[in-house]
Amino acid sequence: MLKDQSLKLKLGLVTGLVFCSNFFIALPVRSASALAAWALDSNGSLKFRTVSGAKLDAFYQASTDDKGERVWIDFPGELSRPRILKGNGSIKEIRLGKPAPGKTRLVIEFTSEVELESSKLKLIGISPNTWELKFIGLEGNSFRSIGEGSILRNSKKRTFEKIRIQDLDISSFPYVPYGKYKVVIDPGHGGSDPGAVGINGLRETDIVLEVSKNVSEYLTKKGVKTILTRKNERTLDLQPRVVKANNSKADAFVSIHANATRGQRRDVNGLETYYYSGYKGYSLAKNIHKQILIASSQSPDRGVRRSRFYVIRKTSMPAVLVEIGFVTGMYDAALLRQKAYRDKMSFAIAKGILNYLKASN
Repeated sequence: MLKDQSLKLKLGLVTGLVFCSNFFIALPVRSASALAAWALDSNGSLKFRTVSGAKLDAFYQASTDDKGERVWIDFPGELSRPRILKGNGSIKEIRLGKPAPGKTRLVIEFTSEVELESSKLKLIGISPNTWELKFIGLEGNSFRSIGEGSILRNSKKRTFEKIRIQDLDISSFPYVPYGKYKVVIDPGHGGSDPGAVGINGLRETDIVLEVSKNVSEYLTKKGVKTILTRKNERTLDLQPRVVKANNSKADAFVSIHANATRGQRRDVNGLETYYYSGYKGYSLAKNIHKQILIASSQSPDRGVRRSRFYVIRKTSMPAVLVEIGFVTGMYDAALLRQKAYRDKMSFAIAKGILNYLKASN
């Protein structure tokens, strides 16, 4: 018996296949945390994906007068965005927090009528980076499935693929009325601010300026007027970018960046797209994110996520910020150095923007 009447759950290791439906559409945890994705299905099975070799602790606590039974798992690495997710049915709520510096905690709290068989709860490692915990005693289909991120994306055996140069044919782009739309493309950082600097000096500003120019060129060929917040390697603060965008009365704003982790963690890779608010912002982000995942199908999907980045919070039109890979990630950095990969990202972002414009027509 541990402090606060909590019981540490058994840890086990077996081999096997992971099954998880693709109905989890929310937002993966940020890179500092070992927790990459989790899914609680309606049959009472909690599965989650971590960085390979993560050391975990799992606990059970009995119900009290004001709380139902609880199970929680502690992960190494610090969660950047603590949050509470409202449950449904027999799941009261799910909490993701920081119990201590450098730690992440996932808490599942059940409603008062749930009675788990605590002696049979066991956390099983089914691969070096996927885990499962079955809630024995929980009635099946007593709640709707809930989760964040994709359990199936497994980075452990990913190889460093060499991107082949392809003919990126704009005839596959959707049709939008010529001259009707205007889009602001914002290459992040620049000049005295190189942004993230990763493996072997790979600089964010160099990557995103090239990609942004290519996106602008693709859109121009389809009759979309584009405005670049910067066209060369110069210092540009955030406010002038927003002012330029708002004065343009554009239909969309897309800021392009490359990601990095604290501590230069080479095991963290993947693609993510941010929006601030509103259905249109989410739709723009979703359309772009779908295309960049197609362009780099082996990259971890870090999801479409909400954020308060200044350039997407202060712009007056639907706005997103796209992270096209980690300059600090072993896998991503190898791709970002390849011109063919940068071209594919440019093509994908442009196609995502056009898909959004067509849908909003």
